[in-house]
Amino acid sequence: MYRLISATPSPYARKVRIALLEKSIPFELVTEVPWDRSTQTPRYNPLEKLPILLTDGGESIFESHYILEWLEAYHPEPPLVPADREGRLAARRFEVLADGVCDAFVLSFFERMRGPDRQSAEWLQRQQRKIDGGLAEIARTLGDREFAVGGTFGLADIAAATVLGYLAVRWPEFDWQGRHPNLAAYSARMEQRPSLAATRPVPPRITDTVV
Repeated sequence: MYRLISATPSPYARKVRIALLEKSIPFELVTEVPWDRSTQTPRYNPLEKLPILLTDGGESIFESHYILEWLEAYHPEPPLVPADREGRLAARRFEVLADGVCDAFVLSFFERMRGPDRQSAEWLQRQQRKIDGGLAEIARTLGDREFAVGGTFGLADIAAATVLGYLAVRWPEFDWQGRHPNLAAYSARMEQRPSLAATRPVPPRITDTVV
């Protein structure tokens, strides 16, 4: 059985958890806070990032993009990436946008942890522009479709739904729902799917100094 080392709020780890559930792949979930001194993350990923998928043979697969690609290669059914070229590219584009929004939010989150007199207003504004622009493009591209790409649930939905769920938990005061009603409706619908309902993010308790 695979082992997945994950952090509870991480949208990157949640993407992998959803893919494993959608493909009915048994796995053991190991929850960590990667910034704590007790983390085992460096043992399995030289980049010290989660998620990490450990195989029965002792192989360590890391970085969510690569893990999802690996799962699609070794467990192709049911497919989460369209077979046609245009569909694959469209799905990957959603993933790029969603991960970009996540990356910008994480950079903002840790900058705010520095305290009001140590924060860079210019840095926070730059990250906010990325978040706003990324969400606007996801909303525009998604429109009012039930699924993001190809008429069925797949990688694009996993990427888009996890970033929206992450923002809802980590940044509840940010009213992206009011700005993008189609994303609000889409997120509410996606969160009812069993694989998403079973993986809703929970903020961790960070005990060690991060910044």
